[in-house]
Amino acid sequence: AGKCGTCGPGYPSPLEAMKGECCDNIPKSWNEIGTGGGIWGRPREQLLYLPCIYRNTGIDIPDFLATVDVDPNSPHYCQVIHRLPMPNLGDELHHSGWNACSSCHGDPTKTRNLLVLPSLISSRVYIVDVGTDPRAPKLHKVVEAEELSRKGKAAFPHTSHCLGSGEILISCLGDPAGNGKGTFILLDGETFEVKGNWEKGGKIPALGYDFWYQPRHNVLISTEWGVPRILAQGFDPRDVQKGHYGRHINVWDWGSRSLLQQLDLGEGSIPLEIRFLHDPSASQGFVGCALSGEIQRFYKSQEGNWAAEKVIEVPSKKVQGWLLPDMPGLITDILISLDDRFLYFSNWIHGDVRQYDISDPRNPRLVGQVFLGGSISKGGAVTVLEDRELRDQPEPCVIQGKKIPGGPQMLQLSLDGRRLYVTTSLFSAWDRQFYPELLREGSVMLQLDVDTEKGGLAVNPKFLVDFGKEPGGPVLAHEMRYPGGDCTSDIWL
Repeated sequence: AGKCGTCGPGYPSPLEAMKGECCDNIPKSWNEIGTGGGIWGRPREQLLYLPCIYRNTGIDIPDFLATVDVDPNSPHYCQVIHRLPMPNLGDELHHSGWNACSSCHGDPTKTRNLLVLPSLISSRVYIVDVGTDPRAPKLHKVVEAEELSRKGKAAFPHTSHCLGSGEILISCLGDPAGNGKGTFILLDGETFEVKGNWEKGGKIPALGYDFWYQPRHNVLISTEWGVPRILAQGFDPRDVQKGHYGRHINVWDWGSRSLLQQLDLGEGSIPLEIRFLHDPSASQGFVGCALSGEIQRFYKSQEGNWAAEKVIEVPSKKVQGWLLPDMPGLITDILISLDDRFLYFSNWIHGDVRQYDISDPRNPRLVGQVFLGGSISKGGAVTVLEDRELRDQPEPCVIQGKKIPGGPQMLQLSLDGRRLYVTTSLFSAWDRQFYPELLREGSVMLQLDVDTEKGGLAVNPKFLVDFGKEPGGPVLAHEMRYPGGDCTSDIWL
């Protein structure tokens, strides 16, 4: 594995990351920030970075990157200790990635010290220095939307992954006019200049969203959300029938950068977050389908093609007092533990987070479930008329006297697998539509304790980060990252 700081960023393997057997090539000040003790005796996470969004809240100030202290021994536990405002208004910061991760492990010239932060609406990409002082990030560079447009005819950047080559690959939702276009942008890993499109011509999917790559199987697989100019206004069920939302898993040849297959998951599926198993030799993974409430397992067939099968279904509930008579769970985020044993996902509308044992990936087994807000809590506007899973509507989630607004959305798991962090904002226009209280009260970050032996989830009553108390006013907090990488950003080669 090599000695700390001599083997490049990240870890040699997912299991070594879980056990903490080889430190990330990150600033010494980070390695010296306390120890918390996980199941392997490894240092636990001390800081979290997450973008905070003001677009659509009525507060006319820039989005910012928050640094949150998550060390239970710190006097600043559960507090935002630093805010890095962006230089522009209305960006809609969303997901983030790294300039280098475990895909560059073994290259001592690479350092994970810059966070790549695309803006979903303005199409800017911010590069943030988290290496000089991890507790006080600063802006390193801005890649303007004009550069994505001019060099790649691309806009609405979403997912960012670093490559073993040192380059940065970013998926996009559309073109500069707001039409759907499943294209990719490649950034230089040193200068962060746009090098052009990743794909090498040929057919391009009509829609884009998330992606994961697996070079040992010469494949990149991407998903589809919707047409940017449509979804940016909010969700209209009629747009699904009009074909404005996604239904495919798109399979790309990694070497030739060409589209090989489109796996049709059906109208109204809307496949969002996609995760391969972490084992770099694995030829399978899972994708969460938001509207159909399905988890699809995708896999490489014996013939060498790729296929998908439904392995989990969250049934809709018949309700009164909601947008539709049938309420979907709306699976919005999924992740897999580093040992490939557990799958987690959030149902943003129903309000639950689930844990499945995927030791047999074709037959996931539900082993943990907890409700954190959502639209079906007792005492709310919605009455459940028919439910194939629950006997009663769940009790409201109250932590430290605060009733949790919104529903569970973005997830992040500690490297040792024992702590699952949850935030409640999806996308400002959809927050405004489905959970208007989020815009008034701000979102929250919660933490669940995970039973890694038998499975099980429990709310940590001591953990609450309330983004309704921000100095600039209530804000919408989204995806979470650790300074040393995590199980949704690192890819092993």
